[in-house]
Amino acid sequence: MAKKQKYYVVWQGRKTGVFTDWKECEKQIKGMEGAQYKSFDTLQEAEKAIQRSYWEFVRKGGAKPEIKPAPASIGKPILNSLVVDAAWNTATGDMEYQGLYLQTKEKLFLMGPFADATNNIGEFLAIVHALSYLQRLNSEIPVYSDSKTAIGWVMKKHANTKLELTPRNKPVFELLQRAERWLAANKFKNPVLKWETTYWGENPADFGRK
Repeated sequence: MAKKQKYYVVWQGRKTGVFTDWKECEKQIKGMEGAQYKSFDTLQEAEKAIQRSYWEFVRKGGAKPEIKPAPASIGKPILNSLVVDAAWNTATGDMEYQGLYLQTKEKLFLMGPFADATNNIGEFLAIVHALSYLQRLNSEIPVYSDSKTAIGWVMKKHANTKLELTPRNKPVFELLQRAERWLAANKFKNPVLKWETTYWGENPADFGRK
């Protein structure tokens, strides 16, 4: 009897999206702390699931996990800060990103959607956009992102993406080049910090489409 096809949703991993092969899914989550994934019987179920919260599918009644008390080394988020996040649609490949002022939740910028991009690219562009935005205001407040990958790219001043250039995503690559040039040409004093979801809850700039 043939093995039934499964579809694997990765909400949080090296790459996010819907995967049709377990080995490919495993590459995204193996050894990664806080990985979020689940299998589904149909592609339709998986594509709907990726647009919603992971916790709706792994806990009875959709209950979210209890937020852990933050250790002293982490503490609480700095309210006088800018927090960013990106959203990537696994069905269309569209990406968008935004930034909020944490204390008031005021939306400071929203960009996209951009065709045929990735979530990591969106997170990277969001951080650089925030740094540029704050530089124009002569502000040195922190920038929060929940993407270790994007923060690492910013620190190295290079987006290490494997995405291939196509006519549809040419505008995204142009933005990446502008962002890398900005990082190379500018110094910033703003701390770029990790949003600690485990202790602080969901990133306030999240689009709510997981």
